[in-house]
Amino acid sequence: MGTFKIEGGAPLKGEIKPQGAKNEALQVLNTVLLTPEKVTITNIPDIIDVNKLIALLGNLGVKIQKLEHGSYTFQADEVNLSYLESEAFKKEGSSLRGSIMIVGPLLARFGKGYIPKPGGDKIGRRRLDTHFEGFINLGAKFRYNEEDHFYGVEAERLQGTYMLLDEASVTGTANIVMAAVLAQGKTTIYNAACEPYLQQLCKMLNSMGAKITGIGSNLLEIEGVDTLGGCEHRILPDMIEIGSWIGLAAMTQSEITIKDVSWDNLGVIPNVFRKLGITLERRGDDIYIPAHTDGYEIQNYIDGSILTVSDAPWPGFTPDLLSIVLTVATQARGEVLIHQKMFESRLFFVDRLIDMGAKIILCDPHRATVIGLDFKSKLKGILMSSPDIRAGISLLIAALSAKGVSTIQNSDQIDRGYERIDERLIALGAKITRID
Repeated sequence: MGTFKIEGGAPLKGEIKPQGAKNEALQVLNTVLLTPEKVTITNIPDIIDVNKLIALLGNLGVKIQKLEHGSYTFQADEVNLSYLESEAFKKEGSSLRGSIMIVGPLLARFGKGYIPKPGGDKIGRRRLDTHFEGFINLGAKFRYNEEDHFYGVEAERLQGTYMLLDEASVTGTANIVMAAVLAQGKTTIYNAACEPYLQQLCKMLNSMGAKITGIGSNLLEIEGVDTLGGCEHRILPDMIEIGSWIGLAAMTQSEITIKDVSWDNLGVIPNVFRKLGITLERRGDDIYIPAHTDGYEIQNYIDGSILTVSDAPWPGFTPDLLSIVLTVATQARGEVLIHQKMFESRLFFVDRLIDMGAKIILCDPHRATVIGLDFKSKLKGILMSSPDIRAGISLLIAALSAKGVSTIQNSDQIDRGYERIDERLIALGAKITRID
C-alpha cells in the first residue's frame, strides 16, 4: 500500500498533458477479441487498471507487442478459451471491474463468455443486469454459479433484435454493442449510452468493418456482419483528468495550461467549472487557466437560489468529476449543493475535507452543501486515506492547496486512474514524496 506525503500551500505553474482516457481504454481494448487480425491502439494510459486488462488479454492468448509508450499491437488469432475456466482467471478477472467487457466480444466470436464477479471502486452497487439482459435478448443462455460468483453466457450464433435498456449504462451498452456487431441480422438499442467513450468504441468497430449508425445518440442500429478486420485507433485524452487539472489550478491559485484536450469532446465540463467562478480560456485545443489570486465566486441561479451541480448520463455532467467540484467549492466565495444521483457512497470522503477545515454539510448519502471559505481560512494538512480513485485525486488536490503537510495513505487507488501522478505534478512545482 503506497503513501503520498504532500507539502501544500505553494502555487504551481506550467503545462500538463492529459493521459489517454481510462474509461475508453477499458472498452476499446476488448475489441481485439473480435478479430484474428492485428489491431493497433495508441495513447493507452499506463495505469494499474488498464495494465491489468492488457495482462488479462495476454493470458487469454492475445499476442501483444509494445511499440512505444502508450502504443501497442494486439492479435487474437490463437485465443485460449480454457483460461476462462481456470482458477487464475477467477482471481485476476475479479480484481478488475473492466473485465466484464471481455464477455460481449467472446460471446459474439466464440459463442461463450465467462466472468467472475468483478471488483472495482467501492462507490456503491453497480449491477450487471443490463449487460446480461442484453446478451439474453440477443439469444444467449445465461447461467450463474452462486457458490463461485461466476457468470456465463453461451450461444451458437447471436440473433439481432430490438431492445430498450432499463438504464443508459456505458459499460452495458459497450458490451452489448460488441456482441451485436457479429450477430445475425439487425440490432436496435434504445436508451443507449452516448458518452464520447462509447462513440469512440463505435467508430473503432466501424473501422473494423462493423455497420453501426446513430453514433452519438441514444438510439443505435447495428447491422450484423460475419467477420471484422484489424484497424488503428487512437484513444481520446481523459476528460476526467482534464477536469481534475482545472480544479487543481483554481484551488492552488496556479497558472496552468492543459495541452491537447480535444475540446469538442468535453461537453458541459468547462461550463460547470465556469459556474464555480473559474476562468478558463480556449487556446487552440488547449485550456489556459490563469492564477486565481483574487479567488473565484460561485454563480447563483438567475432567481438568486443556490447553484446545484448534479451528475447525469451524457451529455449531462459526468459523476466522476463531482468530487472535484465539491473539493474546489470549499475555497470558493458562495455556496453550492452537490447532488450525486448516479452512485451511492461517493460523498463519504467529505469527512476528510471537514477534518481539513472545510465547511460542508452532508445532507444525506447523495447530497452535500458546501460553504466556500474564499481562501480566508486555508485548509490544513492531515493524515488521511484514499477510498477510491476519484475521491483520492480530490483529496490530493485539497492537500496541495492546504497549509502544512498531508499524508495520503492507500495512494495505490489514485495510481489506478492517474499515470505517474506524482512525477507530473512535481514538474509543475508540487512538493510530493512517494513512500512505497
